[in-house]
Amino acid sequence: MKKRYHQKKAPRAPKNNIPEIKPGADKSLKKVFSKIGVPDDTPFRPDPFQIEALHAIQKSDCLVTAPTGSGKTWIAETAISNIYQNGGKAWYASPLKALSNSIHAGFSEKFGPKNVGILTGDRKENTDAPIIIGTTEILRNHLYDAMHKGQDLSTDLVILDEAHFLGDEERGVVWEEIMIYLPARIPLLMLSATIGNASQISGWLEHVRHRKCIVIEETTRPVPLYPLFLYPNGMLSPLISSKPVSGKTTLNKKIISHISSKNKQLLSPPGKLPPMGEIIDVLKTFQLLPAIFFMKSRQDCDLSLNLCSEENLNNNPDRKERLSRRIHTLLKNNHHIKKHKQRWQLEHMGVASHHSGQLPAWKILIETLMAEGLLDAIFATSTVAAGVNFPARTVVILNSDRFNGVEFQSLSSTQFHQMTGRAGRRGKDNIGFALALPGKFMDLHLLSRLINAPPSPIFSRIRINFSMVLNLLLSHTTHQIRELLEKSFAAYQLIHSSKTNRKPHLKEAGAYLWDSFQQHLEFLKENNYVSPKNELTKDGEWASKLRIDHPLMIAEAFRLGIFPESNPAMLAALTASFVNERENVDDHLRMDQIPKQLLQNFLIIKKSLRSFNQNLLSKGFPSKPLYMRPAKTIYDWAMGDSWERVLKTSGLAEGDLARLILRTSDNLRHFRNLFEVSPGVSETSGKSIEAIMRGPLIS
Repeated sequence: MKKRYHQKKAPRAPKNNIPEIKPGADKSLKKVFSKIGVPDDTPFRPDPFQIEALHAIQKSDCLVTAPTGSGKTWIAETAISNIYQNGGKAWYASPLKALSNSIHAGFSEKFGPKNVGILTGDRKENTDAPIIIGTTEILRNHLYDAMHKGQDLSTDLVILDEAHFLGDEERGVVWEEIMIYLPARIPLLMLSATIGNASQISGWLEHVRHRKCIVIEETTRPVPLYPLFLYPNGMLSPLISSKPVSGKTTLNKKIISHISSKNKQLLSPPGKLPPMGEIIDVLKTFQLLPAIFFMKSRQDCDLSLNLCSEENLNNNPDRKERLSRRIHTLLKNNHHIKKHKQRWQLEHMGVASHHSGQLPAWKILIETLMAEGLLDAIFATSTVAAGVNFPARTVVILNSDRFNGVEFQSLSSTQFHQMTGRAGRRGKDNIGFALALPGKFMDLHLLSRLINAPPSPIFSRIRINFSMVLNLLLSHTTHQIRELLEKSFAAYQLIHSSKTNRKPHLKEAGAYLWDSFQQHLEFLKENNYVSPKNELTKDGEWASKLRIDHPLMIAEAFRLGIFPESNPAMLAALTASFVNERENVDDHLRMDQIPKQLLQNFLIIKKSLRSFNQNLLSKGFPSKPLYMRPAKTIYDWAMGDSWERVLKTSGLAEGDLARLILRTSDNLRHFRNLFEVSPGVSETSGKSIEAIMRGPLIS
């Protein structure tokens, strides 16, 4: 195999003001580094805040805000155990399928597999179990169904993990809906990273649910954090001054002098990545491994592997052998990722790349090896800061900004603390480190302010959409819906943030949501999904079951009868064209490579929905453009093409292809529920799922 990476470290000649890296440390760090080590192995004793939270949830709702790695999952586990031992049921909701799978595995081991079920869209197992793990969207959908049937949710405790997602721009609406719809008799335990306005959220919940909500705040990190800076010559230094100015942290004076210099040394040439292997050598010299390097892009994560050296593992053959054996064990049943293009670096260098462009199975492998302490470093995008449990001794920060999907923005205090929350492993480290690297996109003054900055407040992200309107009309009158909207966190925040003497009333505060609701309602009436009496028509009832992206466009396609009823590959392909992903565009797509029947069916759907799309746009609603590329990609896959061939022809990364398949499958599951509307499409959708849900997605 041709090796494209450095096998041995070669000294760099000074060039363009880039010095050779030689591991070194400021003398002031001697005392700090003396704390490095593994804590004494003592019996587990819960912290006071954990005990307080358990007492609180027995008599009220409870919002726990605490730093990453402080033991919030133990609170959930113990609260569930108390419910389970008394014959009750519990629901644990998390924002990520991967996190739900991880929690399900841990809880199955503790409570027994027959007592734990999982609902994530991809997985539906043991749904009558007393303990259910699932995603927040699935929990919200269960609340919709319970309200429609006039039933109470069959659980005695709901846990919302990562509750700060309430402020997530895309998905926060789901958290808010759950908090509004959840019956007050069911205790609500919310677990979160630190939140700047926890008392406001608590006040809103008490107003909405008419039961006390106790806030348990823990601000102390389980493992102390020490911030460092790496000079381009390999010298480590304290990042901040030991003497705060006016009680505020400030940069180390020597660092200020360095970054102010007109002829300052550089860590790497402009536009190039730093010498990762040499930086790892510095960290190894001072026992600062393992490390997580937070990179700005997937490409940078992957390219960083080629800048590392195999020297570290070659110098430790026993450790190299342990890593190799563990990789072999974890991969023995997954033939596809056995051949992963980054396996050599993983096995021979002890480093890995981790980002959303990778297969879920590969990411799980990396997370497992890192959690077991078998890797020296992971190069990851900042999204790994939330929801994945593999802390390290050191986190390395290359940039003080972060891409939000549209543009780069400065790190917020919450984002910074999520990243540094991975520094220091509870029970494995006495101290954790955050290492800042110099660079064009690094604002060290900002980082020094973020270290002790209070957490960011959360703002309501609730917005009206057609799926919400249809599902609320299943079980509520418009008057009742208006009352629900007046209970929103958005309305509560508007009232309590008003700086004028005259506070707005609830009706005024909820008016903009009500106006949006009425606009959606009027459109649904015009298109016969809602009757003039504000009740769902038959079409409105079945359309409410389409809890997916762009439900009305899908519903119109069903009305027009333009989905194929007997061709699983074609149905899967056309369904994929509705999936909402940034990667789904038709740039450079050659029409002569598209099967004739697929192109004809795609154009029929596009033409049939054109007037409906124009109507949506004319009324100010977003319209979904349909793309051929995802349709062709899924068609090829459903027709039996190999994974490698589909990757090549689609131009997608493995993780993006996996996500397209999984989301297409999720849409098809909703189609399967519409047997009375279209028996043929309903039956064929099951066959479509079987055609696309195969290896390497299923090992």
